[in-house]
Amino acid sequence: MSRAFIFPGQGAQAVGMGRALAETWPEAAAVFAEVDDALGENLSALIWDGPAEALTLTANAQPALMATSMAAMAALRAEGAEIAAGDCVAGHSLGEYSALCAAGALDLGDTARLLRLRGAAMQAAVPVGAGAMAAILGLDLAAVEAVASEAAQDGVCEAANDNDPAQVVVSGDAAAVARAVDLAKARGAKRAMLLPVSAPFHCAMMAPAAEAMAEALASVTVHAPRVPIIANVTAAPVTTPDEIRKLLVLQVTGRVRWRESVGWMAANGVTETWEVGAGRALGGMVKRIARDIAPRSIGTPDEVRAAAGHR
Repeated sequence: MSRAFIFPGQGAQAVGMGRALAETWPEAAAVFAEVDDALGENLSALIWDGPAEALTLTANAQPALMATSMAAMAALRAEGAEIAAGDCVAGHSLGEYSALCAAGALDLGDTARLLRLRGAAMQAAVPVGAGAMAAILGLDLAAVEAVASEAAQDGVCEAANDNDPAQVVVSGDAAAVARAVDLAKARGAKRAMLLPVSAPFHCAMMAPAAEAMAEALASVTVHAPRVPIIANVTAAPVTTPDEIRKLLVLQVTGRVRWRESVGWMAANGVTETWEVGAGRALGGMVKRIARDIAPRSIGTPDEVRAAAGHR
């Protein structure tokens, strides 16, 4: 195994993402058109023209980021580069759906509809303002788990995203997360800051959303992926449709084990990651986790052509 295709999660969105891909490759434009058709609306206009406030809404950002990633994949294929035997895929939170779509486990239209539902269900699970998330920089997972446990005196506070050796995100009740920020600073965190999110993702408060996803996934066809997908909640490969469904439900409330996922890649021969879609955040995490893995970003026409030539 030499290459992992990785796909970004919420926060990577930006107005205009993917437009140059659609203008350069008809195959990329067709991805956006198919997502628009699946959702029965012109999501691509929102992606390319904004406003940013609407694009950032969870129910829009999730299918929008997936569409951009799949457009970049379509451009890669048009240039002769494709996920091959011996590769693997992974995605950060909603990016796991992009990874599954790229690997052929989910159809594009189904993926768009699932992410629209997932975003809406996650937003509806907790009243706005009742939950929060915070990034803790400079403390390892064990230290942040201790902080979260102490902060959760009368509410939920959990380590939600184990992103890299020095970045862990906590999620839960707003008051508990605020306590965690103060505790983390007192225990030597370099930074501890609330994140501009509209709900406390990947914690027990998302249980209603997990139930909604279980119902939705039960009625969607899941194929065996062409290559292994490294699942968020296990940081290990999954290859069967039933297991994929189960882990996608657990992912809603479970921890995103990104540090361990990249660690698995490094231990199993991955030497390069291709971050497909918007942003570069995952590549930065990869560099901090596994120095022997070379990260590459693929979100613009020039980056697509360079990667395809490298393939």
